[in-house]
Amino acid sequence: MADYSLVLTLLFSAALVLGLLTKFYLASRQIRHVARHRDQVPAAFAGIISLASHQKAADYTITKARFGLLELAFGAAVLVGWTLLGGIDALNQALGNSGLAAYGSLVPQLALLAAFGLISGLLDLPFTLYSTFRIEERFGFNKMTFKLWLTDLVKATLVGILLGLPIVALVLWLMGSTGNLWWLYAWLAIVGYQLFVMWIAPSFIMPIFNKFTPLQDESLKEKITDLMKRCGFSAKGLFVMDGSKRSAHSNAFFTGFGVSKRVVFFDTLLAKLSSSEMEAVLAHELGHFKHRHILKSMLYSFLLSLLSFAMLGWLATQAWFYTGLGVRPNMTGSNDALALLLFLLVVPLFSFFISPLFAQLSRKHEFEADAYAIAQTDGKDLQSALLKLYQDNASTLTPDPVFVKFYYSHPPASERLARMGAPTGTAT
Repeated sequence: MADYSLVLTLLFSAALVLGLLTKFYLASRQIRHVARHRDQVPAAFAGIISLASHQKAADYTITKARFGLLELAFGAAVLVGWTLLGGIDALNQALGNSGLAAYGSLVPQLALLAAFGLISGLLDLPFTLYSTFRIEERFGFNKMTFKLWLTDLVKATLVGILLGLPIVALVLWLMGSTGNLWWLYAWLAIVGYQLFVMWIAPSFIMPIFNKFTPLQDESLKEKITDLMKRCGFSAKGLFVMDGSKRSAHSNAFFTGFGVSKRVVFFDTLLAKLSSSEMEAVLAHELGHFKHRHILKSMLYSFLLSLLSFAMLGWLATQAWFYTGLGVRPNMTGSNDALALLLFLLVVPLFSFFISPLFAQLSRKHEFEADAYAIAQTDGKDLQSALLKLYQDNASTLTPDPVFVKFYYSHPPASERLARMGAPTGTAT
């Protein structure tokens, strides 16, 4: 056991260091590449994107990347503190000695997960606050007051407790009560839970945070309705979300599934795009449904989670899994919460190295959705809409190619527009 424990410690340390070095290397490449091209608009966009807009996007990208480096270093230090330096072990021992076991075996386990979540959330707060009220504010994107931010935090915490606590309790109960195949039953429970949340989100969860009103523009509504009929798509309604009260960023999306599907537009998007451009953006989103990208992504996610639960089912029975990560397993009580928590902390270290594969698949899906949109609407409308969105969201036109391959779920503007034809226009 001691040998396996040491091997895990070394593997964990190596994955942490290698991942951290890789992330720093990629971020540094991105910063240098964007800074090097800051003072000149790429030739393909000359006359379309102004130098001021291009420089704003570069500065925004660089600022976020540099701040991300600080977050990375802090996150790595916290992870080591929780694991090898004994943070989780100390928290577990403290709760084990608190008398909570008198209320049942689930209570101390839920308390461990809740305490970990609370402490982690508090540690992340300074970064969230700085990102929102300094970086986003500096570049003109933040529209939230501190009161609204605090209200959102309280709401999100309450919703998380109401929805998360029952499923976590169920998983822990399954781990301790259903034998060696608990991981299969837990996976089925998680899949059912995710589908349930997707179903109720449009009608019950999202309205807690934002106001959704039916689309009033009759001309746009007619265009969109005709488009959806041509594409064989139906939705419960067309809605406008008051995204402008939090951010100047724009978006459009589908939410829900089955009869609960909704088409949602940010009010900021409606203010920036013409009706033809809105139609083209929606056609792109319809392309994802037509090619079954959403369904495929869900199936990939469910398969990966099944494999993860199966692995956890084995690791949870190995004493070296705990000791190798700086935790003393409980000798008399349950270790289910410990196993779940440690697994959730360790898996991202290793899955990071296969994330480029999923990013590449996502970019492929985006190209397919673009092609579908061009087949359904005027390609020039999609081009102009994308240009406006890249500009209004301060998305850099000159990302580092290696950084793109590793992280970008959407192709850069230059690659997307090259597939549609060379952009033309006037500077704004």
